[in-house]
Amino acid sequence: MASTLGQLRQKGDAITHELSITALEPGDDASRDAAAHILFVAFDNPERYSRARITEQLTPAAQPFYRHFLIARHADEVVGIGGIKAADWASDTHILYLSAVTEHARGQGIARALIAARIAWAMENFTTGRLLVSTARPRRFARLGFRLMGKQEAAGRRLMLMEF
Repeated sequence: MASTLGQLRQKGDAITHELSITALEPGDDASRDAAAHILFVAFDNPERYSRARITEQLTPAAQPFYRHFLIARHADEVVGIGGIKAADWASDTHILYLSAVTEHARGQGIARALIAARIAWAMENFTTGRLLVSTARPRRFARLGFRLMGKQEAAGRRLMLMEF
């Protein structure tokens, strides 16, 4: 799945750049390493998200419990990563996870583009289902059709659901 998601403006100037979002291919070690670095720095929690754990998660898993990652590239640089995986505890349920944008590329709509691309991927590959996400930004996901699950917040995050 390759797509160009329009032109994005850098903050403060009128220069536009193309952003491409593509699947992280199994043999693309350079992109996998770049994505792992973005996640490691963004999560900044080596006990929970060690480099080894992140790298292991970025390795494809066999069906039916797939893991699929999309990477955002800007001028041949990996600037974002977003994952979607099968929930092994609920049929037809997919989880958006391990998402981050490198610090210097934030504020340009890359995170939203990665969310939209993962939603589109799920809808293209499954006839029906549910998408779950744990997020500190519920309004971002509500605009995309997700709804809050429950009334409780855990560690500043809310669980949200989209059915398709």
